Amino acid sequence: MKRRVFSNVPQFFAAIAAVFLLVVLSGCSKDDGKTLYLFNWTYYTPDSVIKQFEKEFGVKVKVDSYASNEEMYAKLKAGASGYDIVIPSQDYVSIMIKEGMLREIDHSKLTNKGNISDLVLSKATYDPTMKYSVPYFMGAAGIAVNKEKVSDYNRNWSIFADKKLDQRMSMLDDMREVIGDALISLGYSVNTTDDAQLEEAVELINKSWKPNLVTFDAEGFGKSFAAGNFWVVQGYAEAVFGEVPESDWSKIDFFIPEEGGPMYIDSMCILKNSKHPDLAMEFINFIHRPEVYAQFLDQFGFPAGVNPAAAQYMKKEAHYTVEELANCEIKEDLAEDLAKYSALWEKIRFGD
Repeated sequence: MKRRVFSNVPQFFAAIAAVFLLVVLSGCSKDDGKTLYLFNWTYYTPDSVIKQFEKEFGVKVKVDSYASNEEMYAKLKAGASGYDIVIPSQDYVSIMIKEGMLREIDHSKLTNKGNISDLVLSKATYDPTMKYSVPYFMGAAGIAVNKEKVSDYNRNWSIFADKKLDQRMSMLDDMREVIGDALISLGYSVNTTDDAQLEEAVELINKSWKPNLVTFDAEGFGKSFAAGNFWVVQGYAEAVFGEVPESDWSKIDFFIPEEGGPMYIDSMCILKNSKHPDLAMEFINFIHRPEVYAQFLDQFGFPAGVNPAAAQYMKKEAHYTVEELANCEIKEDLAEDLAKYSALWEKIRFGD
């Protein structure tokens, strides 16, 4: 699973152009009423879960994947049809609700909704009653430290200001993440649109953090960390641990700073034009069986924050804890103020 975002409008329209041909060439096969069409993040649904659902319900599941919310959204807006379930992040759930792209969740068929935690619903301010979306996973980027190379460090975002680690660190090439980290460090919301607060965040990044970084990297930071080129990286746990041999995991300190940071909630949604809404509800309900959801958590080393009952079925230890998410804040849809963030990100990425 990749989590990359486009930082400006031209990139968004580039995404539309890039997927247009896919829309023309792709499409679901002739409908037999027994096939569920899932549009999901790359590698985000374990094969074991898909096969178990297919066997139990006597159906087939066809999966198409995307690498970003923008790619998913652009493909749907360009005319892709036939999908039943899509799994956008919180800001795009909000957008898709406003644009009437989603079908309401049938709670009479969501018999496993009692397994969904109050914590995730309290964070899901865009749809707290699950009217249009059912949480799939909530998580956050954190900091990975190579303990063999670094022994004395702050376990918070100020680590990126540490001159001892000059040119041994990277942060994500993601404006909402990096600016959000700075805002949290300063005691502000990750969703603020206050000009003075944003300028203060940019100053912190440009003067204290950026001089010590090798690069902003949202794609290869896991590989660079595993190779020993970077000793400290901001990123997603699954990308780091996925590149490091399991025998060396004890050498990694991965944590989400106590002050929190930006977080995401990916949710299962049924598209308005779904041809198989009942089957889609069966799948969503199936995912939240604790023993099934545990397979998903084990696949990525995720904690059971969305479905706490799954913890008892997990066979692997999570890379971070649910408690570390307590002070994190979801990234909301900024609407027209996204352009403000994009302009500030240009100052950070390409300024002196």
